[in-house]
Amino acid sequence: MNATTKTARVHRLTAAKVGRGLWSIVRGVIIAGICFTILQPLFVKLSVSFMSEKDLFDSAVKYIPKHFTLNNYKLALKGMDYWNSLLRTFLLSGGVALLQLASCMLVAYGFARFRFPFKKILFACVILMLIVPPQIIMLPLFMHFRFFDIFGVFKAVNGAPVSLLDTYWPFLIQAATCTGFKNGLFIYMLRQFFKGMPKELEEAAFVDGCTKLKTFIRIIIPSAVPMMVTIFLFGFVWQWMDSFYTSLYLKGTMVIPVALDSLSASVYSEYSNYGGSMNFISPGFISMMNNTGTILAMVPLVILYLVCQKYFVEGIERSGIVG
Repeated sequence: MNATTKTARVHRLTAAKVGRGLWSIVRGVIIAGICFTILQPLFVKLSVSFMSEKDLFDSAVKYIPKHFTLNNYKLALKGMDYWNSLLRTFLLSGGVALLQLASCMLVAYGFARFRFPFKKILFACVILMLIVPPQIIMLPLFMHFRFFDIFGVFKAVNGAPVSLLDTYWPFLIQAATCTGFKNGLFIYMLRQFFKGMPKELEEAAFVDGCTKLKTFIRIIIPSAVPMMVTIFLFGFVWQWMDSFYTSLYLKGTMVIPVALDSLSASVYSEYSNYGGSMNFISPGFISMMNNTGTILAMVPLVILYLVCQKYFVEGIERSGIVG
């Protein structure tokens, strides 16, 4: 009987190990498939950026180019005015992300900790910002900043409203007033984070004589560093690659999204030196330029994520929107 029991137990343990091993294999295949689905477009863009135009029309070429070339990057760097565009985009994205972070933290802390009239209605408006497509308010935004005025002050002083188009002011104003791109999501994430913080920390600070603002600065902000890094990264990345608002507000200022949109036209004059016709730019050439420009635009973001990934993951875990 004992021998039979031991044999059955061994069989159960073996079956359990085999089951766990099979599940590990299945899970690995699923994860590999998801990773491939996500990364495959990036690999294609990277591959095309090193191809010559002949490789695009060669059915034998899939991912590895036969005629490896760096001419695409040389043309893209020149056509995008890359280094100047990179600096302008960095300043714009950094300024917008910092203003969004500061304003959204104050608003989210108010929603999480204080009671005031119409609180639920106002928070419903915040959620509504996540639902309403920006295309719906595109025309009012354009007209507002094209004829910008504050209670008639500019009209009284200058005789007419001022135009803020082709400047950074529309982005900065929207970021500072929590009406910018994805600000509703940032407020929601920060509110969930602040609601999860123990109130005893603030109560202890109040007992020690701290005001509400002093408590926010000395207690809340140091405890929210991972979440702040997450919000900053979200704001920075979305502003960096945003083509909707940049094309709406900026026309003559070359930032990365604007440079990407006009890349093929910018290198038109260089195309004859590249081996094509001045009268016709082939779809293959346009594809190479778009893929190369996209890779150049993504490289700074990849570097930024690698530097800040620890805080980014920690902030997402503590935000209360997952798990």
